[in-house]
Amino acid sequence: MFSPSQEEHCAPNKEPVKYGELVVLGYNGTLPNGDRGRRKSRFALYKRPKANGVKPSTVHVISTPQASKAISCKGQHSISYTLSRNQTVVVEYTHDKDTDMFQVGRSTESPIDFVVTDTISGSPNNDEAQITQSTISRFACRIVCDRSPPYTARIFAAGFDSSKNIFLGEKAAKWKNPDGHMDGLTTNGVLVMHPKGGFTEESKPGVWREISVCGDVYTLRETRSAQQRGKLVENETNVLQDGSLIDLCGATLLWRTADGLFHTPTQKHIEALRQEINAARPQCPVGLNTLAFPSINRKDVVEEKQPWAYLSCGHVHGYHNWGHRSDTEANERECPMCRTIGPYVPLWLGCEAGFYVDAGPPTHAFTPCGHVCSEKSAKYWSQIPLPHGTHAFHAACPFCATQLSGEHNCVKLIFQGPID
Repeated sequence: MFSPSQEEHCAPNKEPVKYGELVVLGYNGTLPNGDRGRRKSRFALYKRPKANGVKPSTVHVISTPQASKAISCKGQHSISYTLSRNQTVVVEYTHDKDTDMFQVGRSTESPIDFVVTDTISGSPNNDEAQITQSTISRFACRIVCDRSPPYTARIFAAGFDSSKNIFLGEKAAKWKNPDGHMDGLTTNGVLVMHPKGGFTEESKPGVWREISVCGDVYTLRETRSAQQRGKLVENETNVLQDGSLIDLCGATLLWRTADGLFHTPTQKHIEALRQEINAARPQCPVGLNTLAFPSINRKDVVEEKQPWAYLSCGHVHGYHNWGHRSDTEANERECPMCRTIGPYVPLWLGCEAGFYVDAGPPTHAFTPCGHVCSEKSAKYWSQIPLPHGTHAFHAACPFCATQLSGEHNCVKLIFQGPID
């Protein structure tokens, strides 16, 4: 008689169990240079053929650096908490047959499953914009999934390096809990926000929290790297929900559960919506030329038939070169339909299906970037405060990470149908 887990891997045609997906905000379906290996805009977590999770076991209190090195070189996973020059607490971890571990970070070393780089706000095509000093940790966080239903996923700050160690140096925030176990925070922290009401049309933003190395939940520090930890939030956990946001100080990731993705529009559905809009032959109300959203794989180059919109009023036009208000404000134009003055930009279809909270038609555009998606999705992201830098928060377009502006951060588009 097979156990369920054996059955899953012995049945030749059986799909592996999918725990969920991590989708990086700011990329509209793919990285600027294309998705390659462990560097991509989304990462699917599948049940591993063999469990690789670990759990805490033995605790050592050590007074010499040599002894601490000896323990951390034993080939076992361990977390070292340096309290002073002559005292380190090393917590050894042992194999856990019931969990799978996935690690996320900036390092390209083999323990990292998903390599994440800093998201450059609002310039998905700008390869020249190099980050001088990344604020994302090399071994930023780890996600641990239960191998049996309901496949609960939990997040922990920090990841194990190539030597299977996590080191919290003297300067890192760390402490001993009342029950005696050690815990700490990483330099710039791992922040998590669980939306209220899951990831649906009715969702509302939750509260940003910080996750510790052992997975406890704390209120935010005064700044990202402050020495003083926040307050323990006892009634909240590190369990990821559909729509949970994970911020690594330089990149924000959206967690979608396998079940959540099952109810999300697919790439095919978004393509069908694009074709539906184009089939209605929307026209420029001034030039009377027919407009069309470019195909999804042509989402970087402005095309001749591309729809443009005045973002203060939402009137959709074809490209034209009049209506400038001044030489200084190149993008401030007067709409010929209603005389409203505001930004005039090309419209781009939001292609990353994971960001949609519903399957509605693309009727709203984010301001000022012009990415288009469903009304409920636009309104949801318009009210989410995303971490920016070390202590600021602002709403941003999920497709390009541009900071949102305007009266409501998004606008309803007004298309004109064909006159014939």
